[in-house]
Amino acid sequence: MFDSSGVRILLVQSEPVLSELMSFRLQLLGYQIEAVGTGGEAMDRIRTEPPHLVIVDTALHDGDGLEWLSRLRGEFGGEVFSVLVVSLDPSLETVERAFYAGAQDYLITPFDPVVLEQKIVALVSDAANVVGSR
Repeated sequence: MFDSSGVRILLVQSEPVLSELMSFRLQLLGYQIEAVGTGGEAMDRIRTEPPHLVIVDTALHDGDGLEWLSRLRGEFGGEVFSVLVVSLDPSLETVERAFYAGAQDYLITPFDPVVLEQKIVALVSDAANVVGSR
């Protein structure tokens, strides 16, 4: 069984209702959640204490979430933490942009909470294995 205690997740979500629902669900599972609504706030948090996982929407109050992700990867690289992109947009073009920007996985909203949990476990476990193999 996966131990979620101590796993820090930064949720970058401009939609307050979705942010609250995701935060609540993940806190019940034992994750430490910090939710912000803008890419600027997220960058400040990441500089202070990098999370294990970033969950980011493609639409943020202060711009395109995928452009923000590209800037994030430019500053921090790809090995510091995993990124899960969530979006209402199921188009192949947007999914490809997400992976090109540096995401490890993509989730279309609305989604099954169990699928979200499975993706998080896989991403956090993969990141732990990469860090542990150094």
